Amino acid sequence: MCRAALDSEETGVMAEAVNDGIVYLMAIPYVLVGILGYAIYKMRFGKKEKLGV
Repeated sequence: MCRAALDSEETGVMAEAVNDGIVYLMAIPYVLVGILGYAIYKMRFGKKEKLGV
């Protein structure tokens, strides 16, 4: 049904908007996992203290 609605449009603006929405929804989980991974990395390795050298 979505494909039929997008194919019936002449200008293709709606199809581009749907494609942009799909990319946006696909990218959000990767961004969130990246932020979470960075936060865990900083908590685990960010607070190293120098031993008496």
